[in-house]
Amino acid sequence: MHADDASLQSLIRSEITADPAFVFDGTSVSRSEFSGKVEQTTAWLAAQGIGTGDVVAVWLVNRVEWVALLFAAARLGAIVAAVNTRYRSAEVSHLLKLSGAKLLIIEAAFRSIDFAAILADIAKTDVPGLQKLAVVGADAIPAQWPCIRFDAFDTHYPPAPSQHDIDLPVLLYTTSGTTKGPKLVAHSQRTLASHANAVARALQLSPQRHALLAMLPFCGTFGMTSLLGFIAAGATVHVLDAFEAALALKILSEHRITHSFGSDEMFRRILELTGAPFPHLEVCGFAAFQPGWRELAAEAEARGLPLFGLYGSSEVQALFSIGRASDAFADRVEGGGWPMSPEAKVRIRNTESGELAGPGVSGEIEIRAPSLFLGYFNNPEATRDAITADGFFRTGDIGRLRGGAFVYETRAGDAMRLGGFLVAPGEIEDELKSCAGVADAQVVAVDLKGQARCVAFVIPAKTPPQQDVLTARLRERLAGYKVPARIYVVDAFPVTDSANGVKIQRAKLRDMAMERIAAEPS
Repeated sequence: MHADDASLQSLIRSEITADPAFVFDGTSVSRSEFSGKVEQTTAWLAAQGIGTGDVVAVWLVNRVEWVALLFAAARLGAIVAAVNTRYRSAEVSHLLKLSGAKLLIIEAAFRSIDFAAILADIAKTDVPGLQKLAVVGADAIPAQWPCIRFDAFDTHYPPAPSQHDIDLPVLLYTTSGTTKGPKLVAHSQRTLASHANAVARALQLSPQRHALLAMLPFCGTFGMTSLLGFIAAGATVHVLDAFEAALALKILSEHRITHSFGSDEMFRRILELTGAPFPHLEVCGFAAFQPGWRELAAEAEARGLPLFGLYGSSEVQALFSIGRASDAFADRVEGGGWPMSPEAKVRIRNTESGELAGPGVSGEIEIRAPSLFLGYFNNPEATRDAITADGFFRTGDIGRLRGGAFVYETRAGDAMRLGGFLVAPGEIEDELKSCAGVADAQVVAVDLKGQARCVAFVIPAKTPPQQDVLTARLRERLAGYKVPARIYVVDAFPVTDSANGVKIQRAKLRDMAMERIAAEPS
C-alpha cells in the first residue's frame, strides 16, 4: 500500500461518492465542501502556531468542526486529543496535563453542560502546557486562559504546507486507566485509515446503497471508527450531535438509513418509541452493556432492526470485528465476531498455564492487526506491558475462539462498564480519597434495576463524611455515570492473604453492596 493510500486525506478522495457526504443537524455538507473546510482549518491551526507534534484538545459534540480539525491536524503533523463532553473538571484536567495540549477547542455551550464552569475548577498550574482556548459558537467564554473564536470557516488565513508522515501520532483516545487516571491511546493516520478501509470493504459498503446514522460521540473509538469507515466508502453520514432516541428514529424513518452502531440501551430506547418496522436497516452493530441484551436482540430482529454483536477497544479500534449475516442468530448477536481486516490475528491465552488455548477454551484475548495502536502516549512502560514479544496486544478481555471467529465473554480484572464507558475503579476511588473525612475507598459495579452502576465503600477518617456531601463533590468532578449510586461507610474492607500480599476481596464487596441494597425499604 502506498503511503498516500493510508492517510486520512485519502479517505475523502473516493472517485464514486454519495452527495451529500454528511448531514449535520439537517445541514448538508458535500465532499468538496468538507475538503474546503479541512483546508481552512489547516490554515487556521497553523496561524495559531500549531505544527508537528503539537497537541490540540477537542472538547466538542459531534459537529463538522470536530472532523475537520482531525483531518487538518493530520496535514500539519499535529495531534488531536479527544475530550469526552461528559467529562468534568478532574477528568479534563488529567487529559490536558497528560497530553500536554497547547490549544483547547471548546463548545460555547451545549444543553445543560456549562463548559466555562467546568474549566473554572481547573487550576492553571495543573495544566502548564495549555496556552489558549478557541470557542466554537461564540466569540469567547469566561476563562483563565486567552480565548479566541474558532473562525476557520469565515476568515481567510494563509495556506499552510502539509507534512506526509502518516506514522506520526494523530489521535489520542482515553482508555480505562490505573489509580492515576486513564491512559491516552495513540493512533496514526495509517492505523486509522487502513482500518477505515478494512471496515468499508468488510461491510461491502456502497455509496449508492448505504447510509450511516452516526449517533455515537466522535470522541470515542466506537463513534470515530464507524464515521471513518463510511467516509472511506464514500457513503452519506447523518450525524446526531448527541444521542436522542426520538431524533434517531426520525432519521432512521425518513432517510433510508442502512447502518447504525450504538449500545444496547440506545437501540432499546429507539424501539420503545415505535411499533413500526425498519425496512431499510441492514446492520446495527451493538455493544451489550446492560442485562437482557439477548432478549432485546430477539425483539429487535422481529421488528426489522437487525443487531450484530461486535468487538473493539481504543487500542485496536472499534468495529475490530463483527458478526456475519450468515451466522446463526445466537452467534451473530454475541460480542466478538469476525475481524474486519484479513490481516488481523486473534489468539487466546490460558490465564492459568500461560499457554495458547485451542477453540472453545476461554482465556485472555490477544490481537495483532493493522488497526493496532502506536502505544500509550508518553507512557512507554505501559506500552511495553501491553504488547507481547511477538507484537500481540494483551486486551485484558476474556473470550474463546469459534471457528474463524471469536467470542468476547467478559472483562478481566476489575474494570467497570458504566454508562457505556469502561471505567477504572481507581479513578473514582482517588476522587473519594481526596474528600474530607475519607481515609480509604473501594468502588465496585453492580446491577441496579437493570443498569450497571457503581457502589462505593469508604473507611472514614476521624470525622466521618456525609454521603450527600461526597456525592455533590463527585458530581462536580466526574461524569455522572461515574458517581456512585450508593456510598457505604465501613470499618474495614474484606481482605485475603496471598503469595503477593494482602488483596481486597472485590467479589465480597459486590456481594455486600447487593445485600445492603436488597435490605433497603422498597
